[in-house]
Amino acid sequence: TDVLLSGTSSKSEYKAPACGSSRYGLALLSSLGFFVVYSLRVNLSVAMVDMLNSTRPATGNHSSSICPAHTDPARPTRHHPAGVYSWDSETQGWILGSFFYGYILTQVPGGYLSGRYGPKWLLGFGVLSTVVFTLLTPTAADLGPGYLIGVRVLEGIGEGVTFPSMYAMWAAWAPPLERSRLLTISYIGAQLGTVISLPLSGEICFYLDWTYVFYVFGAVGLVWFVLWAFLAFDTPDSHPRISEQERLYITSSLKNELSTSGRIPWRAILTSGPLWAIVVAHFSYNWTFYTLLTLLPTYMNDVLGFSIQQNGLLSALPYLGCAVMAVLSGQLADYLRETCLYRTVTVRKCFSIVGMIGPAVFLVAAGYTGCNYVLAVTFLTVSSALGGVSASGFNINHLDIAPSYAGILLGITNTFATIPGMVGPVIARALTKQNTIEEWQSVFYIAAAINLFGAAFYALMGRGAVQPWAVHAAAHGD
Repeated sequence: TDVLLSGTSSKSEYKAPACGSSRYGLALLSSLGFFVVYSLRVNLSVAMVDMLNSTRPATGNHSSSICPAHTDPARPTRHHPAGVYSWDSETQGWILGSFFYGYILTQVPGGYLSGRYGPKWLLGFGVLSTVVFTLLTPTAADLGPGYLIGVRVLEGIGEGVTFPSMYAMWAAWAPPLERSRLLTISYIGAQLGTVISLPLSGEICFYLDWTYVFYVFGAVGLVWFVLWAFLAFDTPDSHPRISEQERLYITSSLKNELSTSGRIPWRAILTSGPLWAIVVAHFSYNWTFYTLLTLLPTYMNDVLGFSIQQNGLLSALPYLGCAVMAVLSGQLADYLRETCLYRTVTVRKCFSIVGMIGPAVFLVAAGYTGCNYVLAVTFLTVSSALGGVSASGFNINHLDIAPSYAGILLGITNTFATIPGMVGPVIARALTKQNTIEEWQSVFYIAAAINLFGAAFYALMGRGAVQPWAVHAAAHGD
């Protein structure tokens, strides 16, 4: 049976306070890292609206849309305007999806290498390489779409190691009953990166030009790398400033969960039903997530008629909702496990079902709001906000079933979960050539159907206990 895995963490003499602790310091620093990572990933979505050769009236409005256009203040005159390009919708789809072609390549290698050589520098240099290629984006765009696609692929290769590396790091740092809290703090940076970089990119495009979007966020990434190099450490044992009380608390709570074998049980991993449950859920959830992440600014512009300045702010609202719900769900999930003694598997499944079926319902509803801007933005926001609940569901289940191999497991699930980022925008742009509301409804229906399938599969196959193949030191139930 699935059981709560407290290890020895319930021993109050070991319990180290959260305030000022190294583990929560790591959560905040990694959160800033994911802020950078997602800023670099999504800023192209907004910049793309301004990079295209659409004819703008002097008022600063955007070009033709289905719904009546919203007015903007006049844009500042520029002495050296940035280049604009005549890319068709198919080329746009490939450019927006190209990042994921690199991203998918380094998922499993990222998990393996972080386990073998330590996650700190792998994650650090992965982000640093993404920063460097981000700074080269305007040059690549001038050279042609092929060069831009190439640079985005290289960005993806660098960024692909980040999540598997961080999972490997949390396997050594996160006490079992604090996992939901620590991981949701860590990964909320991704949502905040989206929330802040979307409107900020819109303002940068409006007042400066689209090239500065890449320069500003690239500079922030360089600052984070310096902080990470000096303040992050692979394990509690290698941290020079951690208190002895906290080090003992973390290591003792994990001692029954980490494998004593250096050999990776590849066959058992690849034939594990609970792992495939996470794979299907992760793939399904990301179809909706990546479709919105890459195309929401386009939808706001082409259908709802919002201009570049309004676009970024309104496109960010769904991710603000997602970030808030992710943190709240992390607190609630650990409360249910620790205080109410709910089984881990029950919590993970309930949070996954709410976090996948809820977004599906509201995404379809958003397609039927017509030109009711308030209702459309509200439904899209509620859809993404409910998706944040899954942050404490399947999203961190890797650490429940195999903490020793969490980085490798995340590499495997994220490989499959990256496919929607590669094909989702291409399919969506192929289906929306005329940009009619009916075409966009079909995009939302496909995403919702995939989400429902994923929720059902995970509810059937998901597990909450350390799997027998993942631990040799102690016997755990399946």
